[in-house]
Amino acid sequence: MSLDAVSVGIMWDRLVAISDEIVTTLVRTSFSTIVSESYDLTVALLDADGQLMAQGTYSVPVFMGTAPATLQHMLARYPAESLRPGDVIITNDPWLGTGHMFDINVMRPVFHDGRIVAYVISITHLPDIGGLGFGAAAREIYHEGLRLPVCKLFEAGVQNDFIIELMRTNVRAPDQVIGDLMANVTATKVGEAMLTGFLVEYGLADFASLSQEIRGRSETATRARISAMPDGSYHNEIQIEGVDGALTLACHIDVAGDAMTVDFAGTDGCVRQGINVPFCYTRAMVLYSMKCLTVPELPNNGGSVVPIPVTAPAGCLLDAQPPSPTGARHMIGHFVSPLVFGALAEAVPEQIQADCGMMDLMTFQGRHRDGHDVSTIYFASGGFGALAGLDGAETTPGPSNMAVVPIEVWETLTSTTVERKYLLPDTGGAGASRGGLGQEVVIRNDSGHVMTVFCMANRTDFPPLGLMGGGNGKPREHRINDVTVDPKGHYELEPGDRITMIEAGPAMAIPPCGPAKPSSWIWRKVSSHPKAPRGIMASTANKYSQD
Repeated sequence: MSLDAVSVGIMWDRLVAISDEIVTTLVRTSFSTIVSESYDLTVALLDADGQLMAQGTYSVPVFMGTAPATLQHMLARYPAESLRPGDVIITNDPWLGTGHMFDINVMRPVFHDGRIVAYVISITHLPDIGGLGFGAAAREIYHEGLRLPVCKLFEAGVQNDFIIELMRTNVRAPDQVIGDLMANVTATKVGEAMLTGFLVEYGLADFASLSQEIRGRSETATRARISAMPDGSYHNEIQIEGVDGALTLACHIDVAGDAMTVDFAGTDGCVRQGINVPFCYTRAMVLYSMKCLTVPELPNNGGSVVPIPVTAPAGCLLDAQPPSPTGARHMIGHFVSPLVFGALAEAVPEQIQADCGMMDLMTFQGRHRDGHDVSTIYFASGGFGALAGLDGAETTPGPSNMAVVPIEVWETLTSTTVERKYLLPDTGGAGASRGGLGQEVVIRNDSGHVMTVFCMANRTDFPPLGLMGGGNGKPREHRINDVTVDPKGHYELEPGDRITMIEAGPAMAIPPCGPAKPSSWIWRKVSSHPKAPRGIMASTANKYSQD
């Protein structure tokens, strides 16, 4: 059927609203603060052909690139014609999902008039999946926990009790883990009801025509923005913290007409520590970065990724192969955005962001003073990188967007104490536009038990880089009882011990040719967005890449 532009716009907004309602269900039914407070989640709606139609506004940006590929892996195991109403498919395989085993991917096919018309995918980071725990300490994938192949958690509405028992037996904090798993299942059920209701309300048999219109318009808009970039070949190479020394990430981008290719030849090989990045995550980070530079104002869907093929040499750090450990793949994967931005700085200098202080994740495992198990994540952040004519925000993450758990909630759930948390002056570098400030956070173990922490910090040897002559930011540091420790290590905190997170400030951007052009960047609109959920401070880039 043919749809006019007004109808497409109304129904497109409605699909985004449905996605957001599913996110709300997921947040309100989850058991862990990782989902309910930090929003480490994604909800995606895909049509019967597996094409991404819409994504929840507040979702992890990188999962917009992994969810469609995950669905294809699921359908390869369980073809569409074999699925039945009430089926729910899951996996946490790093190479089929989001790049590490700590994210559970939950898919439900949506039936209408006896046939599949869509798929709902819900993804959350679990509190635990067994093994060593969430960190960078593993030497191979088998150390990192329970790896679930594509399997049916529900078949025709009947739960597979063995999978539930298997997970309970292998994880810490099983009530939280299974509670979050079932929150994903519930969210997909809500999505199913809302999508079938949508079809009835608008008198549609399926989503095929609407999905095609949404994706076609997005592809056209993306190609137009790429066409505005100067044709050419652009290269960038950066040094980052490794295991036994610095590692090199390299990127080559060819812009030709209304398309571009991105390749990571020249990147160093994998290492025997859990910081390697499967290609699914690398590709998704590229697509997110390009979304920021092309059509950040459009809601996410599969159309905007069509003109941007991505490649990487098999076995390199950004295309890790089994059994490479990948638990802390974000420590390397988050550098894909500044790597890509740096390559295109010559082509579109006024649209490039200076380096961010990035996000810092630290896993806490142990026992609460009341006796129950603790396995959760503390999220902290450096400052947001500056743009031409626009200062960066303080302690705002980029390129991902998880939120910090409120101190009162954190202390109650972990029986640790946040002794202090304050902004660090002069950590944003110097330039015409100032980067956001970093921070210092001190957490004391008041549980009465030994508590294990897994550090996953980058930006420790190489600070955020300035742009167009701007100054560099400050590096990140972890300390235990005032002694600097390995930012990729794991440690035992005795009762009363303190761990300090000194967060990197981002670098500065200096306008290359006069004031910034607001029409070329939509980023400055975000901080007061009316849909902002409690406890989240989304970066402008992330908000518009997801919206």
